Amino acid sequence: MTVEETIKNFILSTFIIEESPAPLDNDQSFLESGIIDSTGMLELVSFIEEQFSIKIEDEELVPANLDSVNNVVRFCRQEARVRVQG
Repeated sequence: MTVEETIKNFILSTFIIEESPAPLDNDQSFLESGIIDSTGMLELVSFIEEQFSIKIEDEELVPANLDSVNNVVRFCRQEARVRVQG
């Protein structure tokens, strides 16, 4: 399963309760759409850290990194490169 599929499946199964949810657009803001609130964001961070072995620092907890499927995928890939190069 790709990073994108893993993140999307987690969001859909954890935060979208409807039986037949509308498609989740990869650029859709979790916060603006009401999909995730601040408490849910902590759950997402915990999932990312565990699933991808990434430590997310406080200064990285910004919408540019975590507020859509595409942002999370980009952030995870960036962090993976840093760990490999470091």
